Amino acid sequence: MPNPYREIFKAPGTKGFAAAGFIARLPIAMAPIGIVAMLSQTHGEYWLAGAVSATFALTNAFLAPQISRLVDRHGQTTMLAPTSAISVAAFLTLILAANQDWPVWTLFASALLAATMPSIPAMVRARWTELFRDRPELNTAFAFESVADELVYIAGASLSVGLSVSLFPEAGMLVSTLFLAFGVAAFVLQRSSEPRVRPSEGRATGSAIRLRPVQIITLALIFVGAIFATAEVSAVAITKELGQPGAASLVIGVYAVGSFVVGIIVGALNLKMPLQRQFAIAVAIIALTTVPLLFADTVALLALTVFISGMAVSPAFITAFGLIERRVPEAMLTEGITWVMTGIGIGMALGASLTGWVVDTYGPHNGFWVSVAAGTASFLTVLLGQRSLAGERRGAVSMPLAQPAE
Repeated sequence: MPNPYREIFKAPGTKGFAAAGFIARLPIAMAPIGIVAMLSQTHGEYWLAGAVSATFALTNAFLAPQISRLVDRHGQTTMLAPTSAISVAAFLTLILAANQDWPVWTLFASALLAATMPSIPAMVRARWTELFRDRPELNTAFAFESVADELVYIAGASLSVGLSVSLFPEAGMLVSTLFLAFGVAAFVLQRSSEPRVRPSEGRATGSAIRLRPVQIITLALIFVGAIFATAEVSAVAITKELGQPGAASLVIGVYAVGSFVVGIIVGALNLKMPLQRQFAIAVAIIALTTVPLLFADTVALLALTVFISGMAVSPAFITAFGLIERRVPEAMLTEGITWVMTGIGIGMALGASLTGWVVDTYGPHNGFWVSVAAGTASFLTVLLGQRSLAGERRGAVSMPLAQPAE
């Protein structure tokens, strides 16, 4: 039986853009925590470090879909080069401002400008779609990208903090910025695999977020993102209460491992079930597996329940991006993918904030009630949206927000 992952990399240019894309996306995980690690050491104030990091993350969540929308209209090379250059320059300014103790407003201004960093995962998935549109190999490619995202979040955050602590405060941010600069440069230089610009037709000229399938999938993954953040915050709080704070990194790591393993397996399969049903089943499993987390009263049990809880994450992502590829017009594909990625980030930010409040108010173990609520909300969102997710294929006139689902 041929290895499906080997097969997708036989296509010319795939190894090059996948490798460059992996390097270029590392700042997604490295930059937010790198800002916190840097400023907490240079300024000694965690509130300031968190506020600057949140400014970057939330502004990027708003700007990234707009940049991707321009990419769909003008091409990857045309837009990635200038937006990445602005982001790199702003990150370097932020590093210098932290090192030289410039006024606080310069930290926030730099973070705002750095938020022009484009969504590299969306750009890479757009290239895979250009190669394998409407072919089984696309499912394998999306599975590979979901696994790559997991590796980025596992390795990126640890690398950023480790460099800042072991070398000097700005080290994590400096390496992150270099990854962004060289990764994007290598990515855009590979012109042969760049998706061609497709003209917009009919009503498909507005934003992709006006399309009902994009709204449903983005909202569902906002709740899934909240589950991620809850697992991280609660793991830190519970292991500290149990007197084993060092075990938090292990617990968080096995969460990603569960998703990683199942994602590899799902990517090798060619399932015939409709994607919207696969998506509903994956989200239902995510919701169900949040319940055992409430009863984890030892580190070993916590690690086991977190591992199980993470197993359906990659399948949910794989099917979500597959639905976007099929339900969004080709001229809006990159923006549609970016909205989904943005939804995950927004959910993580909101989930971390809400879980922190619950933990402070009601105790560490009650933080997982946020996971249960978010899982239930995600499943209901997908369940109620089944008819819209099973609707017309991309290229047809898509439904705007004001129209009811068919």
